[in-house]
This record gives sequence, structure tokens and C-alpha cells, in this order.
Amino acid sequence: MAVSNNAVAGVVLHYLEDNPGEIETLSPLVLALIEGAGPVTDAATMPAHVTWGAVAVTADWRVLHVRHRGSAGWLLPGGHVDAADRSLLGAALRGLAERTGIAANSVIPDTVYPIDIDAQVVSADPVREEPSHVHYDARFVLYVPDETAQPCSAETVDHRWIPVRDLSGTLGDKLRARCARDARTERAHLA
Repeated sequence: MAVSNNAVAGVVLHYLEDNPGEIETLSPLVLALIEGAGPVTDAATMPAHVTWGAVAVTADWRVLHVRHRGSAGWLLPGGHVDAADRSLLGAALRGLAERTGIAANSVIPDTVYPIDIDAQVVSADPVREEPSHVHYDARFVLYVPDETAQPCSAETVDHRWIPVRDLSGTLGDKLRARCARDARTERAHLA
């Protein structure tokens, strides 16, 4: 059973309650959900669809990044939602296991909601006959027990763990805030 537009709407609206400054970025997605433009988790839905991202974090706050064949950049593990996925978080857990070998039952999700939803423009691909479109990448924090990831998909050729302090952009800011919050909570429990 595919993730329904209603389920995605619930996730996005909850996210916007916590991140009201991002309404402009996500308003095209919200409109697509309201107008019923098709299943927003289907990779064939254009001009945009929802994807998943796994923010795999170790206890010492290092985040897994992967490099894909033919790419020079480092990315979070991520991808399209499968028709069998029951939730966006479930897609992230499944996908992380498929791409890195980190078993879903060894991962502890921070919450059922994403820490970030990033809008990424994907260039047209004439070979696949895909027009330019947008991926709304719902990124979930997943605490992993250690750094045992092994690239295990044909497209993933390498991986590395990057300290949260070295991450840039909105995601880096949100992760540093989460790290600081967790440190305060830890200190309060020890007091």
C-alpha cells in the first residue's frame, strides 16, 4: 500500500507548524496535495514528488554521507518512495538498509516527523525522457548504533561520516540545534 497524499499532507503540515518560515518553499507541494495532482510519492508525478532522506547519526553526532557513481559530491542516503512503503519514515528505514546495509531494526528514529524537508530541483534527463522537476526530500533523523555502513547498491560507491559541526545549510543548523538540545537533556538527567 503506497503512502497516501493524506498521510504526506499530515507530515508536511506538522513540519510547517514547527518551521513556519519554510511555507514559501513548500507551498507548491501543499497546493499539489490539496488539488490532488496525483500521488505525490510516485516518481512519475510531475512537476514534483516527495522523496526520502536518511540522516543517519551516530552517538558522537557524525552523519552518514554517500557518493554515487559518476558524482563528485557527498549526499545523504535517499531516494524515491516505493509503492510498498507505508509511511515516509518507513521508506527512509527501508532505503537506508538497502543502500547501506544498516538494518532497520538497529536504528532508532528521532521522531516520526522529518527534521527537514528540502526542495531540490532535478535537471531534465533526455535519456530517461524526464523533464526538470522538484524533489521534496523529507529527511528523517535515524540514530544508528555505530559506523557499520557498507555501500551495497549499484549506485553507491563510497561513504563517509561527517561531524555535525561541519555540515552547512539549514540541515546543519537544525542538527546542531538538536545536538545541543540532546546535550542539555543529558546534563539534566545527570544532575
